[in-house]
Amino acid sequence: MRDVAVVGAGMIDFGELFEQSIDDMLERAYLNCLDDVDRGMDPDDIDGAWFGTIDIANNASSGLGLSHPTGLFETPVTRVENACATGSTAFRSAVEAVRAGSADVALVAGAEKMRDSAAGLIESAALEQVWRGRGVTMPAFFGLRATRHMEEFGTTREQIAEVSVKNHENGAKYPHAHYRFTCDVEDVVESPQVTYPLNLYDCCPVTDGAAATLVASADVVDEYTDDPVWVAGSGLSVDSFERGKDASLVGFPATEQAAAEAYEQAGIGADDVDVAEVHDCFTITELVTYEDLGFCEKGEGGAFIESGEPRLDGETPVNPSGGLLAKGHPIGATGVAQVNEIYEQLRGEAGAVQAQNDPTYGLQHNIGIGRNATGSVSCVNVLATDR
Repeated sequence: MRDVAVVGAGMIDFGELFEQSIDDMLERAYLNCLDDVDRGMDPDDIDGAWFGTIDIANNASSGLGLSHPTGLFETPVTRVENACATGSTAFRSAVEAVRAGSADVALVAGAEKMRDSAAGLIESAALEQVWRGRGVTMPAFFGLRATRHMEEFGTTREQIAEVSVKNHENGAKYPHAHYRFTCDVEDVVESPQVTYPLNLYDCCPVTDGAAATLVASADVVDEYTDDPVWVAGSGLSVDSFERGKDASLVGFPATEQAAAEAYEQAGIGADDVDVAEVHDCFTITELVTYEDLGFCEKGEGGAFIESGEPRLDGETPVNPSGGLLAKGHPIGATGVAQVNEIYEQLRGEAGAVQAQNDPTYGLQHNIGIGRNATGSVSCVNVLATDR
């Protein structure tokens, strides 16, 4: 099994991109990615591509959806769909192919036109749940998690709101973020209620976007850069709260399992992670994920955010890009964009949102919904400055 490194990353500004087709978005992300490779890359060097999208707008249902905007017609393209973990799973799949020797260079791309088909989003994400027909949408599912965490551990509404404050502060500095404004705790708790106890500023926006990443084997990485970022470990897991696990309402077992696998592969523990991009579709999601990833003990997520440790100037900055809350969540692109941010962080190229702790290990994390559960799938990737 060969070592694999990220050698290029590109994306577009996320937002309400009605004027752009999915081809437009993918083309620009792909070209930006090629331009980012230090020594350049000939597209003919790309041996395979992995394309992440759940195809909400019904315009990219096969690998051909990536071939057209990139011109990679003679390159095998695998379309990946894995709920909100689609982009990170596409990245993991490409890395595994290069690691196994099926390719020397692989492209990972993710894109989603979320704003073009709201009806498709509702049908695919909300109405397929256990409580179909009872009006339970994603905010309501995560609202249940918030009230359970508050009841069981004494987590306060203000602590949950601090996640939004932190991420919007970061997002205001991040050039690709959908929302670029700051807010305080009062703004969050007084914003319009969506589902108790979550308000508007506790929820990520509905966003269009695309991102692309290039990975290469250790055998050829020197052709492209002297400053690669290595893929140290990866984990993918599935679980469900239908099995009577009451604890799943205050945690995501799939994340715990995926993180354990990724840490074992990387030969590190949670304490070694210097910077992270985690799934914060709602504020409570990030707070719970602190615990699931081992950044703090179960039930201490509220105290962890209150301590300032996950802030940009803290010991373990989390979501320096602003996360999904500020950057947005175009599902197929989300995980790829997170990987790109960790790549920039580890190269010291993150600009205004650069972590100040000279990061050596970075972590990327997604959860996704299944037919019967929120957070039923999780993917975790760990990147490092050294092999």
